[in-house]
Amino acid sequence: MDHQNPADLRKPYMGEPLRRSALDEHPMTQFHLWFGEAYDSGLAEPNAMVLSSVEPSGMPRSRTVLMKGYDRSGLRFFTNYTSRKGQALEADRRACVVFPWHAIRRQVLIAGYVERLSDEENDRYFASRPRGSQLGAWASERQSQPVSDRTELDRLFHEFDSVWRADEPIPRPAYWGGFRLIPREVEFWQGGEDRMHDRFRYLWSEGEWEIERLAP
Repeated sequence: MDHQNPADLRKPYMGEPLRRSALDEHPMTQFHLWFGEAYDSGLAEPNAMVLSSVEPSGMPRSRTVLMKGYDRSGLRFFTNYTSRKGQALEADRRACVVFPWHAIRRQVLIAGYVERLSDEENDRYFASRPRGSQLGAWASERQSQPVSDRTELDRLFHEFDSVWRADEPIPRPAYWGGFRLIPREVEFWQGGEDRMHDRFRYLWSEGEWEIERLAP
């Protein structure tokens, strides 16, 4: 193969350093500020995050999912509860996400534990999804399991498409819903010149958030 050597790929990070005085005292408020700036920058899908869970075997596993909401209590994402990640999160509630906003020299890591969202929250979000996405949730009931080919997936989608009229509400599958990741550690990383990056970590300790600077 003839391509660029990854070890030679270097990009200088320029800009103002991140100061402790610029941080909000609550990590999710700080996340709100950074998320808004990521969105305003034109970054493609700033809500895309790498979600890591722990398999029953003890092996960590990561995949990209889309955050669909957040507040001071944590952030929300949706999935098939019977999928590989769904089962892993049910068996071990520890989880970690990373928002890789490298185009704007930033990254956010949020670690904690998950809890299921209520049926009311799940129903409300499912009803807001486009019809095609709703049908896709029904067609992917066996998410993460082997399928013979693409034809099988297309057949399932069209079968469910014929179940409900175009103007008829599609109910949420019982196996589909959301999780809330409740943060217990949040790290804000900002790229610095000469690899002198700025890193600040929020740690939940005895009912309050403590903030500390980390070496790059």
